[in-house]
Amino acid sequence: MKSIWSESYDIKDRGALNNSKEVEVLIIGGGIAGLLTAYMLKEKGVEAIVIDRGKVLKGNTINTTAKITIQHNIIYDKLIKEFGEENAKKYADANKLALENYEEIIKKNNIDCEFEKEDAYVYSLDDPKKIIKEYEAAMKLGIDAELVDKTELPFEVAKAVKFKNQANYNPVKFLNFIAKDLTIYENTKAIEVKENTVITDKGEIKAKHIVVATHFPIINVPGFYFLRMHQEREYVIALKNAQILNGMYIDEKDGGYSFRRYKDYLILGGAGGRTGDNEAGGSYDKLRNFAKKHYENSTEEYHWSAQDCITSDGIPFIGYYSKEMPNVYVATGFNKWGMTSSMVSAIIISGLITGKEYDFNEIFSPTRFDFTASIKNLAVDGFETTYNFIAEKVRLPLSTIENVNNGEADVIIHEGKKVGIYKTENGEVHTVSNKCPHLGCELKWNNDDLSWDCPCHGSRFDYKGSLLDSPSIKELKYEEE
Repeated sequence: MKSIWSESYDIKDRGALNNSKEVEVLIIGGGIAGLLTAYMLKEKGVEAIVIDRGKVLKGNTINTTAKITIQHNIIYDKLIKEFGEENAKKYADANKLALENYEEIIKKNNIDCEFEKEDAYVYSLDDPKKIIKEYEAAMKLGIDAELVDKTELPFEVAKAVKFKNQANYNPVKFLNFIAKDLTIYENTKAIEVKENTVITDKGEIKAKHIVVATHFPIINVPGFYFLRMHQEREYVIALKNAQILNGMYIDEKDGGYSFRRYKDYLILGGAGGRTGDNEAGGSYDKLRNFAKKHYENSTEEYHWSAQDCITSDGIPFIGYYSKEMPNVYVATGFNKWGMTSSMVSAIIISGLITGKEYDFNEIFSPTRFDFTASIKNLAVDGFETTYNFIAEKVRLPLSTIENVNNGEADVIIHEGKKVGIYKTENGEVHTVSNKCPHLGCELKWNNDDLSWDCPCHGSRFDYKGSLLDSPSIKELKYEEE
């Protein structure tokens, strides 16, 4: 499994931290948010170090669909209703500035990253009223949008709203330039943050400012982000010999399809859901069946999946980590719109560090917490977490190692303990603990990605126990006592 952007990966290897350091700013996380923040600080003359537990850009950044757009599905009608027109406009203005920043950086530095202007559409198959309301909201906020009945999609839509002059690009080619002059330490895992010091597995780093850009924050308290977000996965295939669309498209419904072109490929996404809720698999098959029906002469060249943090009110958390940690900053909860949200993060956080604040800072502030706007989704997230803590603990596994087939996984009782078993196609057995090291939730098998996923907070591990996604900072091990 690799993304279409993997072919462009030309990021030079960096060594691990080999002694203690002292720096103005330390950024934990070498994805797009972390690298852009370091780049913008460097442009302002501020020294920053980036550390990553693995290799930079090997996480969710390389698995994006790379749409740079202020059109974030159905968002503006909701923001106006819940936060007011003024705050909704601040959200739009921040993302518009992010789009402009991309274009400015790319043109100024002549970066060859296939940056193209494209219109972005959100469509509905059966609810034109929802689309009309989003169009009306866009008009109130001064967004250049148009209501349409016809699209280039291979099926009829009830209605679509088009946001004009958005963009897409090759993110790895762009970030290869952004990263080239930055100070980066790879294979350096942050273990603990103590005031102005980050303790890693390779030494300590003292910093006046610390930025947590680890996708899902790795500090549980204060902040309590694990109570305020959940994670979802999305599946993608890249097709050749399919209809090449003009524009980028997304279904307003959960589980619908998204589309964009890249060169002569059609990138088709969708079939996603909450992390930890894919035991049966079949997400790639859903995309392949759609492609077979609508693009019968197409061939699949790549397939991959990505994960993102979903906040309770639909707005990212960008700014000070918490009131108790005034020197620590966070960028998380991008709600599947990581390209513009990462740039907004870099703008806000580099500004806070250098003494510049923007009118839109407050709408993204992690301390904004509006209980009335978030209560419904908080209740859903709370129920899911509680259910998975309790239901899995009382479920008695029935399988034994002998009746787990090759190419399958299950939870069994071994030596009086629940463990996760995966048998490869040739019968090799891999055994791990099925308890997440983060907060102890019991893991579920993901049959599409061959991984053990946490349904509570979204940590993921491969079948050998290696960490794939935060908030866990520990590997998944099974120690037979």
